[in-house]
Amino acid sequence: MKLADLDILVTSPPAPGWGGRYWILVKITTGDGISGWGECYAASVGPQAMRAVIEDVFERHMKGESPEDIEKMFRRAYSSGFTQRPDLTVMGAFSGLEIACWDILGKARGRPVWALLGGKMNERIRAYTYLYPLPHHDLTEFWTSPEMAAESALDAVSRGYTAIKFDPAGPYTMRGGHMPAMSDISLSAAFCKAIREAVGDRADLLFGTHGQFTTAGAIRLAKAIEPYSPLWFEEPIPPDNVAQMARVASATSIPIATGERLCTKAEFAPVLRQGAATILQPALGRAGGIWEMKKVAAMAEVYNSQMAPHLYAGPVEWAANIHFAASIPNLLMCETIETEFHKGLIKNGIQIKDGFITPPDTPGLGIEVDEELARAHPFDGVGLHLEMQDAPCDYVNGNSFAGGAPIKIG
Repeated sequence: MKLADLDILVTSPPAPGWGGRYWILVKITTGDGISGWGECYAASVGPQAMRAVIEDVFERHMKGESPEDIEKMFRRAYSSGFTQRPDLTVMGAFSGLEIACWDILGKARGRPVWALLGGKMNERIRAYTYLYPLPHHDLTEFWTSPEMAAESALDAVSRGYTAIKFDPAGPYTMRGGHMPAMSDISLSAAFCKAIREAVGDRADLLFGTHGQFTTAGAIRLAKAIEPYSPLWFEEPIPPDNVAQMARVASATSIPIATGERLCTKAEFAPVLRQGAATILQPALGRAGGIWEMKKVAAMAEVYNSQMAPHLYAGPVEWAANIHFAASIPNLLMCETIETEFHKGLIKNGIQIKDGFITPPDTPGLGIEVDEELARAHPFDGVGLHLEMQDAPCDYVNGNSFAGGAPIKIG
């Protein structure tokens, strides 16, 4: 059984586009006709450039190899070009291809992927959701409205969710850490207050920031929201400064979470070693794949830390997250995105019920990708999956973060 053929599909979720502007799906077929699916969550270059990277990584390091030889293929990709260090784009390409190898292996053996990773540790997986606008909400006003956020939180709790994420502090800027505007601190506290009053103790509050603040600014913000007891303070400063994130962690009672932008054990290890976070959030389609994140989960276990796989992508990466989550002892929860397009693309192969996910028992990832649906929604824009704004923090008019890519542009 050797890896033979590669197909790449770039599909674009219909507006409002929760999950990003496009998803890069890969399909690998072996010489004896077994196909596996993966998803490459890499967004630092456009999808056409990324297509070329994925093809190169496959041809150079994987084609003709057994899908069992994941460690060897990882080391080839990790070492390519005399690097042996995390390369976000190369690892993003490899991650999706690696997920497809696990799908192939499960199908070849007639077993779900979790069974190949040490078995099922978790019979069901706690899910969490980002707070998205309800049908009657104004798409522009929602992101700065504590009242609408509380309504959305109540709706999520009514569907069984026990954890909800939101990030009202904005902006999402390429300028790096900034001191939050006092109005942004006040708005963040108002969001926490309104949501906590709405859901009580029925759900945990997950506060996101997308790495936007200076160390001092993050600590100021943390103090303002501490009274509402969030379960985590996500990526309070840019993720490349582990020592400063550790300073934030030592200054607040809120657990620090990070990891959606980190890549391989080389970047996760310092986070644990320096006490910068106790909740790790890998994106499996970017961070090195399932096997590499099993290693990170083992390291986290030694540091008494938990895993909460991140999702701002499509349902193939989500499926990989579920199998990974099912197999580890130190799981906290998994992010989910419930849209008709997410569900339809994997033909409802994995479902959320009452806020929990049951890992599938069917072979491989347990999903069937609807290729016709994926091809019917090609990406024809020029924007990246997610983009940061050039403008700095607005200290006069306030700021907001509109949920990623809610409007199809460019």
